[in-house]
Amino acid sequence: MDMAEIAEIETSGLRGNFKRNEPMRKHVSWRAGGAADRTYAPADLDDLAIFLRRVPEHEPVLFVGLGSNLLVRDGGLRATVVFTHRVLARFFLQESPASAEIYAEAGVASPKVARFAAVHNLEGAEFLAGIPGTVGGALAMNAGCYGSETWNAVARVRTIDRAGRLQIREPNEYAVGYRSVLPLQARDEFFVAAWFRFVRGNGDRARQKIKELLSRRIATQPLAEPNAGSVFRNPPGDYAARLIEASGLKGRRIGGAEVSSVHANFIVNKGEATARDIEELIVLVQETVKREAQVMLELEVQILGES
Repeated sequence: MDMAEIAEIETSGLRGNFKRNEPMRKHVSWRAGGAADRTYAPADLDDLAIFLRRVPEHEPVLFVGLGSNLLVRDGGLRATVVFTHRVLARFFLQESPASAEIYAEAGVASPKVARFAAVHNLEGAEFLAGIPGTVGGALAMNAGCYGSETWNAVARVRTIDRAGRLQIREPNEYAVGYRSVLPLQARDEFFVAAWFRFVRGNGDRARQKIKELLSRRIATQPLAEPNAGSVFRNPPGDYAARLIEASGLKGRRIGGAEVSSVHANFIVNKGEATARDIEELIVLVQETVKREAQVMLELEVQILGES
């Protein structure tokens, strides 16, 4: 796609922030990678609908929140990226006699939902405090930690398609698995919000559990260095971190990328790592674990773009 084609989009009347050649390293937690052809941070859902209708039909569209499970290759993205964090940011409580639901848009950070639930004496959202991403990302990959997963709490979701049409979908319209969510009928839709259902309980107890989960996360994960969380899915009956450590890979480094000495399923940017450094280290880990343990580790992170 050349710059002449990129320039054809009509931006008049839009209320959001439109950019061309935006460095994606500023928008992903690994702090590495190339630029996207164009990006848009919508003012709200109505503004997003107008924008999507103007994106050329053949052009890929990617929604990005905190970019906490994404690696963009150094050659960048020939696509339009929609940023949700801090822009699709509405969330509120909807109560009923039996339970309560929290409505949260895709750009709300998952830990905010956990804290908001605890403030309103709801339990079951505590695990969201350990997910370093947004609601949109958590919905798209069924993010989870400490024995709980996002879609266990989903009552309904709101989606938008390339024509700007909003829909409300039920969980039974998706095949939900470990770090996987697929529509049962093929649809080109994006998650823009969800209603989460939690049980009434003790807010102090919920806050204490959040505190304990965060303390465990601080103690066991390399949070001081840029990373994308768990790089690989846990294989059935085992842990990726155990396999990586048993293969002697803790501390292994390529360029500015390193297998964390704190948690072997994390790859950290030690400073000025390129996306190529990170991807080559990912491949090295996969090949080594395959050779040593006869297990092919599957990616939990997404790798997109041109090398």
